[in-house]
Amino acid sequence: MQHPLSRYAPGSFSFGGRGLARAGSAGRRFMAALLGAALVVAAPAAFASGTEQLKAFVAQVHSARGDFVQKEIKAPSKAQTPNGMAQPSVSGTSSGTFVFSRPGKFIWTYEKPYEQVLQADGENLYVYDKDLNQVTVRKLGGALGASPAAILFGSNDLEQNFTLRDAGVKAGIDWLELTPKAHDTQFERVGIGFRDGNLEAMELHDVFGNVTLLTFSNIQKNPPLKPDAFQFAVPKGADVING
Repeated sequence: MQHPLSRYAPGSFSFGGRGLARAGSAGRRFMAALLGAALVVAAPAAFASGTEQLKAFVAQVHSARGDFVQKEIKAPSKAQTPNGMAQPSVSGTSSGTFVFSRPGKFIWTYEKPYEQVLQADGENLYVYDKDLNQVTVRKLGGALGASPAAILFGSNDLEQNFTLRDAGVKAGIDWLELTPKAHDTQFERVGIGFRDGNLEAMELHDVFGNVTLLTFSNIQKNPPLKPDAFQFAVPKGADVING
């Protein structure tokens, strides 16, 4: 599983499936996508656009915790679909919990189908694979700002790294589209949906036509967190690989 958000920037981390879990492959999916189903944000009664709602979310939510379900949607092969009629298929589903504190601190825990932890303390990213009892350590560096992970875990300077565009209303959800300004990323765009100021959905579209979706539930915004909440402790007997 590889975290959908981690796979998308040069030198960045990624979440999603077994991806990062399998020892820090730099190009795997960060969080595979962010489709948020119920991230409640205190906000004014009405917002004019998805872009305004995103800016309010980033300004108001400095930390959060909750549950997630992640789905990987695989694009059909052109060789197998000469008539172009085939539909995308779900190639993997995973679930777990997360907690974050801006900027650059988070714990993303996969519980099903495999146990894996991606944890960042603001300086390093730790990927722990329980099956292998192995920890991979990488420098977080400046990669967070140019990756989709920055939308949730980064600072509030999104427009420095992304071009924001309102994408209309679908099924009562206000959508916006974020396109990376860098040309050497592995994703083409990120879609984010809000309803009444609440984060409803996030989609990560890679350059191969695949999509990572994350749905969120049981969200708590700005919960009290201990100062050492994001300090990583290496599990007993685990092998440590510096990547």
